Amino acid sequence: MTEKDQILKLFPHPVFKFKVKDHKNINPNLLKYIYDLQKKNPIGVKKSNINGWHSQPFDLSDSKNIANKFFRSIDTHIQSVFKSYGWLFDHSKVICTSMWAIINKKNSFNIEHTHSNNYLSAAYYVKAPENCGNFKTSNPNIINRNIYPKPEKPTEFNSNNITIKINEGDLLIFPAYLPHSVEENKSQEDRVIISFNLDILR
Repeated sequence: MTEKDQILKLFPHPVFKFKVKDHKNINPNLLKYIYDLQKKNPIGVKKSNINGWHSQPFDLSDSKNIANKFFRSIDTHIQSVFKSYGWLFDHSKVICTSMWAIINKKNSFNIEHTHSNNYLSAAYYVKAPENCGNFKTSNPNIINRNIYPKPEKPTEFNSNNITIKINEGDLLIFPAYLPHSVEENKSQEDRVIISFNLDILR
């Protein structure tokens, strides 16, 4: 391509990755909260989780519990995503429709899924040992995923699956329609995350 040529990257599907401030102090309290929920309901619910434990939705009606405190602590990151999208941010209209935890023990994983009827989804890594399973996302364009030429080398234009390495304290925020999954936990320790969805009231 010459200097006058352009590549117009249209309709991107972003994944925003943040490192939550003070996560080393926040995470122990979140871990206790999550494991206490597991003790109360060891069966959990069945969603995209295979072998792992998926909590019931958190009770967000108590403004003083750790889940609400955590959500308030990441408010600046949520606002940053809205600013990047060019969306109007109004605290009274941006709501968390659901928040939950997932504990993936060894050999557990999550199959590909989306979060319908929401604008944004998120995953926060409370405990993420080495080889516990990275975040994997797929091209939402079904046609492009099924019909494509043989690639000579991987590029951002021909990749239909992207793996994002995760660490404790990472927060991923992404469009709720984006297909995503979790790789198998191959470590001896639990992989613990908090996920949530965001909607915008009209």
